[in-house]
Amino acid sequence: MRKKYYNMVEDMKGKIRVFCRIRPVSRSEFAQGEVVVVEKVDDYSVTVETPRGQREFQFDKVFSAEASQDDLFHDTSRLIQSAIDGYNVCIFSYGQTGSGKTFTMVGDKEQKAPGIMPRSFKAMFDIIQENNTKFDFKVSAYMLELYNDRLQDLFVGLAGESHSQPQSHGQARRVEIKRNRNGLVFAQGAETKEASSAQELYALFQQACTNRHISCTKMNVESSRSHLIVGIMVKTRSLTNGSVSTGKLSLVDLAGSERAAKTGAKDDQLKEANSINKSLSALGDVISALSAELPHVPYRNSKLTQVMQDSLGGNAKTIMIVNVSPCHGNLDETLTSLNYATRVKAITNNVQRNVDSKEITKLKEVIVKLRSGQTVEEDDV
Repeated sequence: MRKKYYNMVEDMKGKIRVFCRIRPVSRSEFAQGEVVVVEKVDDYSVTVETPRGQREFQFDKVFSAEASQDDLFHDTSRLIQSAIDGYNVCIFSYGQTGSGKTFTMVGDKEQKAPGIMPRSFKAMFDIIQENNTKFDFKVSAYMLELYNDRLQDLFVGLAGESHSQPQSHGQARRVEIKRNRNGLVFAQGAETKEASSAQELYALFQQACTNRHISCTKMNVESSRSHLIVGIMVKTRSLTNGSVSTGKLSLVDLAGSERAAKTGAKDDQLKEANSINKSLSALGDVISALSAELPHVPYRNSKLTQVMQDSLGGNAKTIMIVNVSPCHGNLDETLTSLNYATRVKAITNNVQRNVDSKEITKLKEVIVKLRSGQTVEEDDV
């Protein structure tokens, strides 16, 4: 009980919450006689057996190999309400390739065990349905991948054709990361699509995922070769006082760190792996600078760190899920991931709600009209 209230206080302070999830031993690992060296001690502790003795790590929540997708989402779902309330929210997964990140975030192919992303879509529209007599809601989304250090709009096919409208110039639009006056990151040039139900949002997500880069490696049958970034914006207008809040839910499935010797990556796969590792290294530099409270944080060293600038050291309520293998064969990678996650725990964000009064909202609408050359009546101001 004491830990629960401590977590609530830390959340209000803006502390990034870090969860650790241990994946099950795979069939091939079991057949090879792999030894389990990672164990959950309690809800907040995990131990790792190393050649130098046992090491213990503390997190905000630890999920064993037996934990279900329901169990994990139960502890993250309250942040969906925060996004609807006008906060900037981020949930992201981290870990070596094959540690279960995409299963955690997306789920299995058949969606018998959906992950955080599809569950978030449903939870968001459940909350909207419950409150539609008090508020007007508008939900829109963009979906990107960062592949070989290039941001690609997943709503636009590789040939540059939008799934809704063909682009006559035959080339995908340039996507750039920008920040607004409130520090909120947005993707300039990316196609943004509206959704009026969880089913519509999931259909957009499925459409986007067909364009994501994946391939087979020795570590993973379907290895993500890019970072997946899903941004969902929720604009809420109060029917009582006219105030408007704008929240954003960022769901990020990071590609896994990997060693070419283990994955057997060659040619294009090797280039992809080098790009993934380089971006994750830049993310590590940002985390180190933030946790040490250094005056300069190197966000601009990578597009990945620019995308996550408002989630790490920015104004977001953030949860990181570190996914680890339980096996001795992955000991080095597991220790690296756990050390990485421990540094993230030390970061504090400046959590703020994005809300405008009725008057400010009206003035913004007038400015938009003026910029587009429309006539503004006295009654509009």
